[in-house]
Amino acid sequence: MTIFFSIIFLISSISLIVSVLLQESKSEGLGALTGGGQNLFGKSRLRTFEAMLSRITTVSAVVFMISALVLAVI
Repeated sequence: MTIFFSIIFLISSISLIVSVLLQESKSEGLGALTGGGQNLFGKSRLRTFEAMLSRITTVSAVVFMISALVLAVI
């Protein structure tokens, strides 16, 4: 049982790291000062990819926390 949850813990941690690293940052940095970050047409085609990454991140985080708690109890 411990090996099963350890494998689930490892897979969820790797998927959590990868999904967070693939997401684009929400901050615009210095482009916000000059107004250069306002691009209305470029965001619509990436909407599904961003939504999918957000969903993967949420599911991975939940599985990670549950498996960490189970491993702590075992």
